[in-house]
Amino acid sequence: MKKPFTCTAIVTAAMVLAGCSGSTDTAGGDAGQEGKTAKIGIVQFAEHPALDASYKGFVETMEDAGYSKDSFDYKNAQGDQSNCTTIAQTFVNGGDDLIYAIATPAAQAAANETSDIPIVVSAVTDPAASGLADSNDKPGGNVTGASDLTPVESQISLLKELLPDAKKIAIMYCNAEDNSRIQAELAQKACEKEGLEYQVATVTDSNQIQQVTESLIGKVDAIYVPTDNLLAEGMSTLSKVATENHIPTIVGEEGMVESGGLMTNGIDYYELGVLAANQAIDILENGADPADMAIAYYPDDKCELIVNQSTLNSLGIELPASLKDKAEFITEEE
Repeated sequence: MKKPFTCTAIVTAAMVLAGCSGSTDTAGGDAGQEGKTAKIGIVQFAEHPALDASYKGFVETMEDAGYSKDSFDYKNAQGDQSNCTTIAQTFVNGGDDLIYAIATPAAQAAANETSDIPIVVSAVTDPAASGLADSNDKPGGNVTGASDLTPVESQISLLKELLPDAKKIAIMYCNAEDNSRIQAELAQKACEKEGLEYQVATVTDSNQIQQVTESLIGKVDAIYVPTDNLLAEGMSTLSKVATENHIPTIVGEEGMVESGGLMTNGIDYYELGVLAANQAIDILENGADPADMAIAYYPDDKCELIVNQSTLNSLGIELPASLKDKAEFITEEE
């Protein structure tokens, strides 16, 4: 993960319960027992680099603001929706002051359990479309947070710039995730704009990833994968099959590139955690009402082009100078 830049709030826009509480491994350091205290329940839907970074950005920012490590009760649902519900119920029954929900399924579970405790979300593509807010400009309830809406259109344009002769691509995602469906619809429109044919390829669980990827061999020129939790966890499987069969993968975020995807023009999930933390601080310290706090978005001009050099070499693709000059390369150890 590249070193994050410092960012302030921008407004406009999984360990199951047993053995997974409370610990944080952050740079907050000496806050210890002497910092500010609050009961902050953190529910993370799954364990993969993007969501881990969003957790880290939130906790480190809160600790920098003086909150002690004892303020945080962290639980990871390991990709299980029922675990999200159980975790959320625990936080509600415990009378937590605020819930930080990372990813759409975690946020939906928390929102289903309470309309009173403030909920700050992160890594949720479209809170309004996911039933978490009346609108993203004015949520109207107890949920606000930071969206991980990626620049889907520019990512499809990136694919076209890299592969000017490409004619058909696959848009691959988990059909059980609202956030992924929303991005897939945006990708379809972007493909139409670029004159690309597309094939929708969906999975329901991790056991289908290899089979579905193999089904695309010889049928598409590239695969586009949005910021999908299931596929982020299974990206190494997807990318291995695709790369071995010379199919480039354009992905939604940096963690997927680290797991073998070819490239992304993506957002920084650590900074989403920072954005969410700034909102939480405003709620806890200033009495800000989530109903009036617009969903925050990562600025497009901060998105970075990340390329997996090992995957690029395996595919035998020559990166155009227009991309090479602005790319940050990740090199995997052989």
